[in-house]
Amino acid sequence: MIEMILVFIFGIVFGSFLNVVILRIPNDESIIFTSSHCNSCNNKLKPWHNIPIISWIFLRGKCAFCGEKISRQYPIIEFISGLLFVILVQKYSLSIPIIFIFLSFSMLLALAMIDFKYKMVPDSLNLLAIIFAILGAWSLEALMTNLQNALLFAGGFTLLRFSLSYILTSSVHRDANKTLTPWTKYYQRYPYIEAMGEGDIMVAATMGALLGIHLTLVAIFLSALLALPIMLILQNKSTEEQRIPFVPFLALATFIVYIYDTPIMSYIEANY
Repeated sequence: MIEMILVFIFGIVFGSFLNVVILRIPNDESIIFTSSHCNSCNNKLKPWHNIPIISWIFLRGKCAFCGEKISRQYPIIEFISGLLFVILVQKYSLSIPIIFIFLSFSMLLALAMIDFKYKMVPDSLNLLAIIFAILGAWSLEALMTNLQNALLFAGGFTLLRFSLSYILTSSVHRDANKTLTPWTKYYQRYPYIEAMGEGDIMVAATMGALLGIHLTLVAIFLSALLALPIMLILQNKSTEEQRIPFVPFLALATFIVYIYDTPIMSYIEANY
C-alpha cells in the first residue's frame, strides 16, 4: 500500500512536469530554464503554488496573484499520470523496464494533449516515446525485438501513407481533369493530399515497440473504433472541422491493449 502511494506521488509529480511540456513545447519555450509563472500576470509562482493537484484545489482553480482561472487540465493530467504509473506497477511490479514504459506512455499522454489542443505532434516527444518504449525491455533480446517492431511499423505506416496519399491525390486529379478546357489546361494546379501525418508514423513505431506485432494491429483497429463515433458526429461539419486529432485515440488504444494484453493474446491464439 505504501509503495503504491509513493508510486502515485511520483506519477503526479511527473504529471506536473508534463503540464509544462504540453504548454511550452508548442510555443517553442524552454521547459527547463524558464521558471513557473502565471500565463496571465507573469508573476513567478511560489513553491507551494506548484504542489500537484493539491495547489489547484486550495487555490480553487485560480491564480494566487491575479485571480485568473487555471485550466482544469493541470490537475487532470497530474491525476492521469499518477494513475497511469500505479496501474503499470500493479500489473508488472516496480522495475527499471516499467519506469521506461511509464515514461513512454507519459510522452504519448503529452502528445495526445498537444495534438488535441494544437493539432500538432512534436518530433522531440515522439522520439522520446520511441526510445523509452524500446528501452522498456527485460533483456537484451527483448530490446532488439522492440527495436525491430518499431522499425517494422514505422516502415509499414510510411508505405501506407504513401499509398493512400497517392490514391487520394489521383482521385482529385481525375475529377479535376474532367473540367479542363483548352484555356485552363496549362494553368491547372493539383493539390497533394496527405493521408496521414508523419507524427502518426512515429506513434506507430512506439506502439510496435510497446505491444509487438499482433497487439499493435489490435490497438490500431481499436483506435479506429474509438474514433468512429466522433467521426460520425462531425460528418456534416466543414472539412476543417472533420479533421480530428488521431494521436489521442492511438495512445488510449495502446494503453488499453497493453494492460489487457494477456486476455487479448489468449483470444487471438484460441481463434486464429
